[in-house]
Amino acid sequence: MNIKKERYINPFTDFGFKRLFGEEANKDLLADFLNELLRKEKGNIKTLTYLKNEHLPYFGERKAIFDIYCENEAGEKFIVEIQKVKQNFFKDRTVYYSTFPIQEQAVRGDWNFRLQAVYTVGILDFIFDDKDKDKTVVTEVKLMDIEKKKVFYDKLTFIYLQMPNFSKTEDGLETHFDKWLYVIKNLPKLQDRPVKFQERVFEKLFKLAEIEKFGYEERTAYEDSLKVYRDLKNSVDTAREEGEKKKASEIAVEMLREGEPPAKISKYTGLSMEELEKIRTLT
Repeated sequence: MNIKKERYINPFTDFGFKRLFGEEANKDLLADFLNELLRKEKGNIKTLTYLKNEHLPYFGERKAIFDIYCENEAGEKFIVEIQKVKQNFFKDRTVYYSTFPIQEQAVRGDWNFRLQAVYTVGILDFIFDDKDKDKTVVTEVKLMDIEKKKVFYDKLTFIYLQMPNFSKTEDGLETHFDKWLYVIKNLPKLQDRPVKFQERVFEKLFKLAEIEKFGYEERTAYEDSLKVYRDLKNSVDTAREEGEKKKASEIAVEMLREGEPPAKISKYTGLSMEELEKIRTLT
């Protein structure tokens, strides 16, 4: 397996994400990351407490299982999830998930409906659509008064990190948050801790992520998790390529019917002259 060539774990695997951000001993890493992500929102998060998914209320037979669910010292709730591949109704899913920690705050008896803030953070290994390609990395969403163009309700926030759009190199990293984005995206590609990553939090992260330090059970669990991740990515990539090929073929058929020259069709669709000849003989 290629795993032997990699020094550090992949944060987009279930095992890798939980090891770095989901264990009690490592919640200082999560707090540091959230402080950077929410720096425009609030003051520093001093402490975090992991909350159990099973304590959340049921909606019918539906129950939410989050990658990470926690709260800070002020009682504000944080859902943090990795998402490996694009899926239908992903935005709907995150909105639905945000309703669980909202409902959880209900108090029996006399209650004035005051709520603590809820933050839903999605770390995405994909982009929402082609319009966002090579552009937006951080997308922040709140309820807004459209006419006044002002935030209507500031206690419900959705933040999506479109990691494929983060393109800074090590030399181009300017902020602590840049370093977090860089390490989340590139960790399994690195062979050593970059010179710029001298902060204590990153020193700890790189030690935790080193595969060679794993025991047998940890290594086996990671290999299983990595296989699931790679199989899923390969399946999605194959489906996308087949979809793009089908679309290109449909465009080529229309252009052939319009009498466009093969060289032009090849340029616009990316299909080879041999592929175009096969399409021509079938139409």
